[in-house]
Parts: sequence; C-alpha cells; structure tokens
Amino acid sequence: MARRGNATGLGLGHWLAIALVLVLADQFSKILILGSFQLGEAKMVTGFFDLVRVHNAGAAFSFLAGASGWQRWFFTALGLVAAVVIVWMLKSHSGQRLFCFALACVLGGAVGNVIDRVLYGYVVDFLDFHWAGMHFPAFNLADSAISLGAACLILDELLRVRRAR
Repeated sequence: MARRGNATGLGLGHWLAIALVLVLADQFSKILILGSFQLGEAKMVTGFFDLVRVHNAGAAFSFLAGASGWQRWFFTALGLVAAVVIVWMLKSHSGQRLFCFALACVLGGAVGNVIDRVLYGYVVDFLDFHWAGMHFPAFNLADSAISLGAACLILDELLRVRRAR
C-alpha cells in the first residue's frame, strides 16, 4: 500500500497536481496571447479590464526590467530555488491543507514564470485592470496564483495563531 501524507490522503502528489494544473493553465493562456496579440496590442473587454500583450523582463511591477539582462537568470534561479524549497515544504507538511494549497499556488505560479524566462527571456503579462485612467500593472495567471498563495499563507498563519490562543 502506498504511503500517504496524512489520514485524509492528501500527500505530495495531490499538491504537485494542483501546481501542475496552474502551470498548464498559465502556459496555455500565454500561448493564446502570444498567438493572438502583437506586443503592446490591447483589446477592451469591459470598462475596467483589457487584454493586452506586455513583456516583463523584470520581476513584480517590472522591478529591474531595465537592467542589462542579468536579471533574467537571477529571477530564473530564484524561482527554481523557491520551487525546490516549496516541494520540500509540501513533502514535510502535506497534512496542512490550507498551508499546502497556498504553497502549491506559489509553486505553480513560480514555475509558470520561470518557463517564460527560460523560453522567451521575459514573462508574458496580459491581464490589465484600470480605473479612471489609472492602470494596475499588467499581470498573468502565474502572478494571480502567487498572489492567491500569499493571501492563503497569511490566512493560514492568522488561523494558526488564533488556534494557539
């Protein structure tokens, strides 16, 4: 009989499967954007949301996008190190559902953006929210997964502290 991560049967494979689904959805959406939009092209979807093709050579909010190119490999290495640490944490804590869901989201997002950096040298962003002439920086499904994972990590910690009282 296969060894499971906990009594609920949610072991490492379960969490890696969630991360894989996120990577596949992210990459599929980016392939659609790359095939349908020219760089900088936008299509209005609603009064506050556009689809747009943007290339981000930096990190979040285009941090270091203007650097000389070293940032591509730095952020790729950082993403790979994060992925290894996250897989180890998933294996070590597979019974903590919210914590592992959060880590799986961060893992899927990190791997999705690492794939872009290796294949293209930049991350493909395409979700553009705006209001009253102000635009939130464009992002993608990988970024959304990372943000969801971060929010779930905060929630998990708040719940853990509350249970400890």
